[in-house]
Amino acid sequence: MSTIATLADLEALYDRPGDASLVKETDRIVPAYQAMIEASPFVALATNGPGGLDCSPRGDAGSVVRVADEKTVMLPDRRGNNRIDSLRNIVHDSRVALLFLIPGSGNTMRIQGRAAISVDPDLLASFAIEGKQPRCVVVVTVDTAYFQCARAVLRADLWNAKKHVDPKTLPSAGTMLGQTSDGRVGGADYDKAWPARAKTSMW
Repeated sequence: MSTIATLADLEALYDRPGDASLVKETDRIVPAYQAMIEASPFVALATNGPGGLDCSPRGDAGSVVRVADEKTVMLPDRRGNNRIDSLRNIVHDSRVALLFLIPGSGNTMRIQGRAAISVDPDLLASFAIEGKQPRCVVVVTVDTAYFQCARAVLRADLWNAKKHVDPKTLPSAGTMLGQTSDGRVGGADYDKAWPARAKTSMW
């Protein structure tokens, strides 16, 4: 297998990026970027910790983050599996990256910056849904922000409902848990209980 081991060899494979690829990167959230970010209900949060990298999906009703100002976005930590992998990593290394998806749009938004974990009571209360507050809010100071062109989403035909995978053709959560735990956790009972559990633990 042939591999690339130097930056010179890597750069020789590609053309120089065009002006549009370079000028789109800013050190703040410009108004157009704010409109894109606020339209996104889903973001992938990438972090780095002593155990390595982590990339966690985050979703919310409406905007997944709150744009506080041109240098700050806020991400509430809604209920999940309590592994807190991303939060552990942020305590260790504040550097984060976010990739926002917008249903129906080929363009995505990217932010790189530094995160802090806030438990300010007023801030938590401001993110309450159905009377339930997040345990904490990840406050990200923006170092760079830019949009990603639509090629990846277009190649994947991501928003084409005709190409959506039928969940019934995929392994269920109970099946996957059963295989990874040698049958100790998961199974048909887990899957049967999931819809009711989700309704009571969404926020």
